[in-house]
Amino acid sequence: MDRRRGELLFRAALLIKGVDGAGELIGAVALLVVPGATVHRLIADVVSRDLLGPPNGSLARHFVAGTAEFAAGNRTFAVAYLGIHGVVKLALVVALLRRWRPAYPAAVLVLGVFVLYELYRATRTGSVLLPFLALLDLAIIVLIVREYRLLRREQTAA
Repeated sequence: MDRRRGELLFRAALLIKGVDGAGELIGAVALLVVPGATVHRLIADVVSRDLLGPPNGSLARHFVAGTAEFAAGNRTFAVAYLGIHGVVKLALVVALLRRWRPAYPAAVLVLGVFVLYELYRATRTGSVLLPFLALLDLAIIVLIVREYRLLRREQTAA
């Protein structure tokens, strides 16, 4: 991959992470203020319109089961996870866009921990979304490592 294409891919990945982080932060705030029953009803409405496949399908069952905890008022994990994950992602994106060298290893470490936790949590909950997010984080880790190597090479040559 040439340098220009790699840079564009890296920036696109950071944009995705930034949007993802902002969405998680907004989601955490929304979960704090929106009643659990409303969240559960919204998911049920989405499922009932077959946007996720058949209403009795695997994906629909996972979404409905996952929101049952919200209806019961147990959403501390989701709020904390989304909030912390969102803030950390946004901070890392800003630091990486500024090409702050210490942020690269920190980003790899933090995203690596998130990957491990996402996979652990997926095995415990049966989530279908968390493994996808883990794969996305792994792809971004690869891009961060590549950019970090290029940045070090440029600074050494200068």
